[in-house]
Parts: sequence; structure tokens; C-alpha cells
Amino acid sequence: MAVLSNCKPERVFHYFEEICNIPHPSYHEEKISAYLVNFAKEHNLEYYTDDLYNVIMIKEASEGMENVSPIILQGHMDMVAEQEPDCKKDMLTEGLDLEVVDGYVTAKGTTLGGDDGIAVAMALALLEDETLKHPRLEVIITVSEEVGMEGAAGIDVSMIQGRKLLNLDSEEEGHFLAGCAGGCRMELEYPAKKEQVKGTLVSVEVNDCTGGHSGTEIDKGRANASYMVNRILAAALEVSDVNLVEFIGGTKDNAIPRATSAKVIVSADAIKAMETEAAAIKNEYAVTDPEMKIDIKSEGDATVDGVDAEDTKRMIQLLSCMPDGIQAMSHDIEGLVETSLNLGILKLTDEGLNFSCALRSSVDSAKAALMRKVTMVGHAFGCKISTHGQYPAWEYKRESTFRDELVALYEEMTGEKALVETLHAGVECGLLASKLPGLDAVSIGPEMHDIHTPKERLGIASTERIYNYVRRVIETSK
Repeated sequence: MAVLSNCKPERVFHYFEEICNIPHPSYHEEKISAYLVNFAKEHNLEYYTDDLYNVIMIKEASEGMENVSPIILQGHMDMVAEQEPDCKKDMLTEGLDLEVVDGYVTAKGTTLGGDDGIAVAMALALLEDETLKHPRLEVIITVSEEVGMEGAAGIDVSMIQGRKLLNLDSEEEGHFLAGCAGGCRMELEYPAKKEQVKGTLVSVEVNDCTGGHSGTEIDKGRANASYMVNRILAAALEVSDVNLVEFIGGTKDNAIPRATSAKVIVSADAIKAMETEAAAIKNEYAVTDPEMKIDIKSEGDATVDGVDAEDTKRMIQLLSCMPDGIQAMSHDIEGLVETSLNLGILKLTDEGLNFSCALRSSVDSAKAALMRKVTMVGHAFGCKISTHGQYPAWEYKRESTFRDELVALYEEMTGEKALVETLHAGVECGLLASKLPGLDAVSIGPEMHDIHTPKERLGIASTERIYNYVRRVIETSK
């Protein structure tokens, strides 16, 4: 029996479980895309796909709704694939191990992909429902949202007639998202060759940081494991030459790294300085990262391949100078992060130190200034730099008829006040608005927690409420 068979809405969780059984990390969406195309064929829907594996499905209006404005439902099919260190699952080839715990759906040892598999599941349930009275429904499901919105950037939407878009990629029930930050990814490479080095080999590991989404969780002040390891190495540098042997951390640009490790050759007296710095870090982050573990171990004298002392020093200085976390708060909206940077993926290779950063800002000029700052720091240290996946901010509209209708319906159905807000994380509405002039967009979603981490969980009752609300939006469309 299916794990989610007792969860309601039954058809939504039926499709969500099927989606979770299909591996679909970013850049590996071929199978889930084929699944969606097959769904469209089986239900005689008009559909479009492309070389990127984006999928658009269209269901013509039901009788009596032909003259009502079309509704666009939108989400993304890729997920962030993170897992606990002791989890052996191959997320490129295996489905997830779902379980229901205290009213939430979770996945054992891995991320769940409720962001944004639940949007896809809701869309499929709505498209198959022959009892639903609806205008023309246009469902846009994109790829590679989690790595720079590349699917939305490349998709052809020329067949889309609607200008009312309901994006289903939010995580707080009752929050109506009406704007978001723009962003990009910057990759830096500090070139350095390895050579034979000798001395005391020391391993440094930072594990079990809280982590989280680099947009929605960046304001929590959580530790970035890669920066923490670099701080420990910087402390060693004050009392000893350091030779980097290994350095690896983070798996996604838009996830705050939870684990990073390094191996270095140092003099024996550097270990005390590293331990002192580790204790200070643990104290600083006791509230935000109470489960953080820092292990510093001497592996004895060794002769190994490592980076020479001067290049190692420059690498540590480079990371110490790079911006980290919140760069500016909004002057217009209280409590909103305006501009931030997250050091996501870092790895020492035979060619040098490679790392990438996710930059976000709701102000395009501030984003440009931060990009310039990263570029200047990188060039000052001799880095090669490239920029990828730029996407525009989704600017807040002071007047929105569609948003007003959605808020009024929500408050009528629930008796609760809806919260209209903008968000520091990115959603695809800005890119789609650039392709669909006059687009009126709102983003909503069911309750989710700890997305992009193995603690991710999706509220079952919240999913039912949001699904019923979306049905009502469609049925009462004007």
C-alpha cells in the first residue's frame, strides 16, 4: 500500500508519491518530464515540451466557462537533493523513502522535494478532475529552478493566452507573495597546482549545521559550514604556514552549507589555535546551530600532495574577504532582506580552489553593485570569474485586481487575514512576466518547513486547505 494513501486530498498525494518515486534533482529532470508528458497524453491534453525538458499542459475551458479569462498554474519539477551524511541513497537513481510523522510528510535521510513537487501534484490532480468547472487551464512546469531558473529563462510561452498566474512555490500558508528578489550565480576559480608537502596532517570537519534555503533562511544568521572551516584555517595561519590538501563543502548554491571538511599540513602548535577558534564558533552559533559539530584531528606526520604555503595563504585570505550572508536590509519593507550572498559549493581540485556564490537582491542596482564587489575581490586575488543564471526581480505591483480577488476569497473561506508580502528568495514570476506582458501573478503554497535540508516536511492538512482554495479560485474565476 502506498505510504501516503491515507493523506487527503487523496489524488494530490497519489501524484506527489509518484513524483517522489522518480529521481528529479536539478539537471536530471528527464524522467519526471517524460512522466508529465505521458500524463498529458493519457488525459488528451494539449502539451508542449522542449530540449530543456520544460512541460506545458493546456486543458480547454469546461462548458459555460469558455469566455472566462484563462488561469495559469505554475511550478517547477526539479528538487534540491540533499541528504544526511550517513544516508546511502543515490538520489540520481532512487526514489525517496516517504513517511508520515505528526501530520507532516517527510523523507527518511533526504530532502523531500515538496519544493516544488507539491505544486506539480496539485496541478495534475486539478487537470484530471472532470467535475471541476474551469476556464482554460494553462499549466507551466519548468526545470532547473533551483539552480538559477534556467527552465523559466529558456521556455517558450508563446502559446499561453492567460495573464493571471498562480505560482504554487511558496511555503507559508496564508502568505500571498507579490514580489521577489532577482539573482544570479557567480563562479570563481583561484588557480594553484599541488606539490609534495610535509608536516603534521590535520583534518577539520564542520558538520550538522542547520543550513536551509539561502533566500528564505538567510535572515536566520545560521552558520555557513565552509566559512567556519575557513575561519579555523585562518586561525592556524596566524601561527603556522598552512598547506591545503583537501577542501570540500556544500552541494547547492541556494542551500546554506551544512557540512564542510578540509585537510591541511601545519606545524603541531597550530592545532591549539584551531581548537580555540572552533570553541569560539560553537559559542557564537549556539542558538542558530545547536547541533553543529566541529572535529579537529591530527593524523600525524605525513608527506602528501598539497598546495604550497603562499597559495594556501591567498586562498584563505580570499575566502575571508568574500561577502557572506545579509548585505543590506530593505528600506521600504520592514524586516525584508534586500541583498545577500551565499557561498554554496566549494572544492579544491588539482587546478585550484573552485567555489560558487548565489547572489540575491530586490534592487537591481544593489545586485549589480554586489556582483561588482565579488568581481573586484576575485580579481584582486587573481581568480577566474564567470556569471550564470541571471534572473530579474519580480517587482511588486501596488495595484493588482487578481491579487485583490485572491485575498478576498481566502479571507472569505478561512475567516483569517491574508498577508501580502514580498520575499528575498527567487520565484519564476519575474522571468515569466518578462515573457508575458501584462502578467498579474501571485505565489502561494502549503505549509513547509526546513526546505533544502533533510529535515524538510510538508503539512498534510495545510496541503488540503490550499488545494481546496485553488479549486475555488478556478471555479469562481471571472
